[in-house]
Amino acid sequence: MPHPTSLRRTPVQQRSTERLSRILDACAALLDEGGYERLSTRAVAGRAEVPIGSVYRFFTDKRAMVDALAQRNLERYAERVTERLGDVPADDWRAAIDAILDEYLAMKRTAPGFSLVDFGTQIPVGDPDSAPNLRVADTLTDLLAPHLGVTADAGLRRTFLVAVESADALVRLAFRLDPAGDEKIITETRELLRAYLARVLD
Repeated sequence: MPHPTSLRRTPVQQRSTERLSRILDACAALLDEGGYERLSTRAVAGRAEVPIGSVYRFFTDKRAMVDALAQRNLERYAERVTERLGDVPADDWRAAIDAILDEYLAMKRTAPGFSLVDFGTQIPVGDPDSAPNLRVADTLTDLLAPHLGVTADAGLRRTFLVAVESADALVRLAFRLDPAGDEKIITETRELLRAYLARVLD
């Protein structure tokens, strides 16, 4: 469910929830096909097979719609990470970091619209001061700290924010060099994360 602040109206009934999901799925598919500039609420309504009024019932414009897609991406990413952490021993933070990076790469390669939007960082969506990577870092801190048995204090949140910002820049580089993600750059990214986080998590 997208964050309430990106919606004009939060769906209550199952039918409305399903319609919202169809709208966001259509938005993601159209982003892959034509990019943000060619995206329109009318095109989304047509692809989702809903009246244009249904789109405006949830969103003021395409920017709000893409912001909601980014929020849904973050929620789905958190679900995937949570599931992966269930198989990672609490004392193996390196495996936990690998799982986090692996799930991000998997979404980057397979989730519709993700290559353009991810968590709201690649095109001008929502509030420019909303700091998507800060939301990502906070989400990961909240997931990892209890799993690893460490305290989610301000210092740890800052450390994870630096890690997320660094990984984000390097993964973008990997996908600029190779549409599938340059494996050598991704390997370097893993090494960088492990070296940086070792001072806090070892």
